[in-house]
Amino acid sequence: MDFKGKIAVITGGAQGIGRCIAEEFQYAMSVGVTAPFYLAKLFAPYFAEGAAIVNISSLRDRKSQSQTESYTAAKGGIAALTHALAVSLAGKVRVNSISPGWIDTAYTVYEGPDAVQQPVGRVGNPLDIANMVLFLCSDKAGFITGENICIDGGMTHQMIYHGDHGWTLGVKTDKD
Repeated sequence: MDFKGKIAVITGGAQGIGRCIAEEFQYAMSVGVTAPFYLAKLFAPYFAEGAAIVNISSLRDRKSQSQTESYTAAKGGIAALTHALAVSLAGKVRVNSISPGWIDTAYTVYEGPDAVQQPVGRVGNPLDIANMVLFLCSDKAGFITGENICIDGGMTHQMIYHGDHGWTLGVKTDKD
């Protein structure tokens, strides 16, 4: 399979219904759902007591943007796979997933509308996700399995309308 969309699918720039070809959609499923399934299957005999799997989904498993169907479907698939594996591997392996929201890997500090759209007042960074992974793998999370934990600074719970907190939707402002 040779197509330009491979890297875009992995990094979240997946194609949508308007541009996605069948091979790109299937590749998104292969990377996002099939690979974690087969990794769990291959490692299942080797997990020690108290083992944990932490899958990485995305906020896209519950929210969408236009033209992201392949990525969104893959992330929704990993969330569903997580709870199914938790049941199948019960008593041997705890299985959870994390759905990150806006995570800036460059640790940029955002201000204004980009920060206030999130109730915690900032954009996330990789340590926000890493700390949850460490917790889910620890004995402190021994009673947690089958969960998909959203880490988005509360963004999914805050309604933002045109004009709120400096946000505009498709309207040019003096700042543009």
